[in-house]
Amino acid sequence: MNLAALRAERIKLTTLRSLWLPPLIAALLTGGVTTAVGSILGGADHTITDDPGVGVFYGLNFGQAALVAFAVLLIGQEFNTRMIDVSLAAVPRRGRLYGAKLALGALVGLGAGAVGTAGGFAGYAATVPGDWHGPAFVRAATAGVLYPPLLVVLCLGATAMLGNLTAAMALLGPTVFLLSPLLAGVPGARDAVQFLPDRAGQYALHYTDDPHTVYGHWTGLLIMALWTALAAYGGLWALRRAK
Repeated sequence: MNLAALRAERIKLTTLRSLWLPPLIAALLTGGVTTAVGSILGGADHTITDDPGVGVFYGLNFGQAALVAFAVLLIGQEFNTRMIDVSLAAVPRRGRLYGAKLALGALVGLGAGAVGTAGGFAGYAATVPGDWHGPAFVRAATAGVLYPPLLVVLCLGATAMLGNLTAAMALLGPTVFLLSPLLAGVPGARDAVQFLPDRAGQYALHYTDDPHTVYGHWTGLLIMALWTALAAYGGLWALRRAK
């Protein structure tokens, strides 16, 4: 990656509404949905009060949909329109081009994570009675900021491996929003599902321990980071081999 390639990717981001709008929506949903749910349910629903992490990051369940869309679009739309050939003509070294996309995606995800986490904590504190500080606050807040960039980079890598926007959206969307949450509630599949990247990363957001989870909260974030690193490398490998 070099600064010129990163600058070119930044220009694409700021000039294409399809790219800059999803992370903005993600940040707004993460804080906004949490505030709305807290205002409606308040202290009546124990699922958002017994574990403050569930309540604070309730909106992230919706905001991550926009983050996945952003990551897939950031590189996937170039595959589908063959604009990737133009990008490679401008930046012939594929590693530099790919690194610039990963860096930009991570930075945007980090910004969305910081804004969304701040909004989630502010909305929760304003609408739900109780103490949301506690010893787990720093860990949950840190995980809330880091989860979005890890998710974006993971999805970028997966999209690069698939080399197709439609295929990436068809795979990542149902896996993150439907398959993984549903399987997490199935006793026979729970032991395996807990090691999926989104499940592991979201466990770090929780305040309380889950007796069915065999690792700690920080370890969950590390598991997600390892999945992200593998996906990023896989995307680089695929892009270098693509014709």
